[in-house]
Parts: sequence; structure tokens; C-alpha cells
Amino acid sequence: MMVNPTDFIQKQQTHFHRRSLLKMAGLSGLSWLTPLATRLARSAEADQRGKAKSLIVLWLEGAPSQLETFDPHEGTMIAGGSKARKTSVNGISLGDGMQQVAEQMEHISLIRSVTSKEGDHERAIYNAKTGFRPDPTLIHPSIGSVICHQMNQEQDRLVDIPRHISILPSKTPGRGGYLGDQFDAFKVFDPVQPIPDVAARVETKRQLSRLEKLKFADQQFLKNRGNNSIIGESLKSSNLDAAIRLMSSDQLNAFDVSQVSESERAQFGDTPFGRSCLAALRLIETGVRCVEVTLTGWDSHVNNHETQAGRINILDPAYASLIKELKKRDLLDSTMVVCGGEFGRTPWINPLGGRDHWPHGFSIALAGGGIQGGRVIGETDPNPQRESPPKASLKQPHPIEDVHATVFSAMGIEFETELDTPIGRPMKICEGKPVQALLDV
Repeated sequence: MMVNPTDFIQKQQTHFHRRSLLKMAGLSGLSWLTPLATRLARSAEADQRGKAKSLIVLWLEGAPSQLETFDPHEGTMIAGGSKARKTSVNGISLGDGMQQVAEQMEHISLIRSVTSKEGDHERAIYNAKTGFRPDPTLIHPSIGSVICHQMNQEQDRLVDIPRHISILPSKTPGRGGYLGDQFDAFKVFDPVQPIPDVAARVETKRQLSRLEKLKFADQQFLKNRGNNSIIGESLKSSNLDAAIRLMSSDQLNAFDVSQVSESERAQFGDTPFGRSCLAALRLIETGVRCVEVTLTGWDSHVNNHETQAGRINILDPAYASLIKELKKRDLLDSTMVVCGGEFGRTPWINPLGGRDHWPHGFSIALAGGGIQGGRVIGETDPNPQRESPPKASLKQPHPIEDVHATVFSAMGIEFETELDTPIGRPMKICEGKPVQALLDV
């Protein structure tokens, strides 16, 4: 059923979302209006599925250097002078700039032997975000889109803001692909800026008139097609309905990090990425299923050490504070955090002081959501040979698809299930295998 325009105006005037109140109160009393209630609902869901119920992706676009972040080889030729630092877990080191993340290492595990068959940024980003290589005949859904499709959509309707959100998106935010654009990520930018397109652009009377006319047009459209059941169902579940609920929901406050104390904001770092990680925390607490936060600028063909250090300086406090706050709020066990980029960088320095593309052995970090912390999977060669084509001597290599399978497995998603595309083509959710050592207690 289409949203009644009069109700919409009343909700905007009173700032009170009656529809959500009735849904929640009918389920379990007024306690459902609190973030705690969302956690309880997701905990009940976890009894029937995997341990993880939400996902945060810290997407490092441009390809971070594993040697300056998660896989340092201090004292070797490939380090190029980069240093390492000890972490809270004996025997695990990180790049020297990862000071605060190092203190959270007991909650984080590393796959240091991730591989990809794509060495071009655009193709590798597609591969990393979907778990599939680009196919000219099909657009695959991103990992967040699949999770929103497979997890409890009926329960997620208690949340008025989108279930899949991309903050600071580049030109490649998560897409629904063959699952449909209703699973595309909702794009927002620096949390200090207003959310675009959620406030009416005309005065109340005119907005009401527009909504009434739109409702009439939809009814006539359906009538002229003989009340076609398929079209009717499409209209009932239209994005317009969701958009109107979003525009009148108090849950939009989760985006507004200005409501958070100055000391808490400061620990994430006074950067767009830091504020976005804080917003991601608040969104997960509100009940959002998947949040992607992008930090670009890692492409370091020139002046690698300076470029990587500048990005790490932004990543370190935000990533560490996100893990710390999720733990503090009892959300880490139910929220998986994945941190990485589309590939790594070469184990040697080029003549311009940079590192080039290296999909032959790089690092992805995972934490929370049932992932056992303080573990390292795989190992890269500290003295690789320069060969053509390039090769990497790896222990326990894992294609990028295995990261997807690990996330799906932790969330209780049957990732080998086949879904039909709109033309009836069966497609597996994922072609990888879980890294079981990260999931075993």
C-alpha cells in the first residue's frame, strides 16, 4: 500500500514516526524503540544463523601496501626501509604507523596471502567487492547487497533508514546487480554535511499535492493494466514508500555525529573518514545491516612511503576506535569488520620511490562477528624473485573469493546456494571457500 500523503505531512510536522511505533510496539512493547532492542532482535536472529549479523567494510581504495600496513618485513630488501611495531598479540607485527590498531590486535585477524587475478584497479575493485571477476553479460551484487538480500528482510523493515549504506563513496559503491537496485548502497558523504535528498524541496502544501497526484497516477497506471498482480506488488513495495518513511524518521539522527561528545569524536580522528567510521558505529547500533566506509588515495606509484604514511595516519585512529567502541557497546561479536583494498603493492621499490600493483599476495584484516582474533593466516616470501610474469611464493594462498565465503559463513548464509538472475540464469552466491581457521574456536 502506498504511504498516505497526509500521514507523511503529519509525521514531518510532529517528528514522530507512527508506523514504526506501531510495528515495534506490537512486537515487543516500547522497548523496541531503543538501540538495545535492535541488538536483542539481532541476537535472536543469531540463534538461527551464524554469529555475525552486521558488516562494516573499511574500503581502502587505490590498494594499500601490505608492507607498510598488515604484513611488514622489517630488515629485508622488500621492506624498503619501512619499520614494524609489535602488537598486543605476541608474534604479530604491523607497520610502524599502525600504532593504535596494534593495541587492538587481539580482536583482529589477518589473511596475509590473499590473491586476485585482476591487476587493474577497476576490474580488481569489482572482483573484491563482488567475489566475481567482471562479466560483460552480468552485473554481480556486492557483498553487502547479498547480505541484505539473504538476511531477515522482514525484520530489517523495522529500520526506516536503508539497510545498506556507503559513506564517502567513490565511483564504485556497492551495487545490487542482478538482485535489483533496491539492494544498491545508499550513498552519503562526510557526516558533518546534511544528508542529500531527504528533505522536501517545496513547502508543505505543495509537497502534499505532489504526493496525492503521484498516488493517483500509480492507481491509474495499475487500473489501465487490468490490476496486474505483478505490477501491483511492485507498486506496493516501491522505493517511494521507503523514501517517504526515511524522510520522516528520527533514525536519521544516527548519521549526525555532532550529537556525540567532542572527546569521542576526537578519538576517531578529525577527518571525514574518522567521522564516517563513527557514523558507521551509530548506524549499526540503530539496526543497519551493512555499512561501507571508503578511504581513497592509496595508489602509490610515486613516493610510496609518504603516500602510505599519510593514509595510515587517517586509518589508524578510526579503525582502532571502531573496534574498541564496538567491543565497549557489546556489538563486536555481532558485527564483522573487514578492512582492505583491491590488491597490494609490489615487494620492491620502483625508480620513482613507489610501489606498483601486486595482486599476487596481499592482506585483508577481519575482526568481530565470530572471527577469532589474534590469528594470522598465510605468509608472504620476504625474498621474492622478480619474474615475468610475476609470481609470489605464498604459504596458504587464498583467492579473494575466500574472504567472501568466510564472511557469508560467519553470517550463516548458505553461500553455495544458487540464485536466479532476471533471465533465469542460476548463479552461486559465492565460489570461494571459508577460511575455517578464522571461524574455529
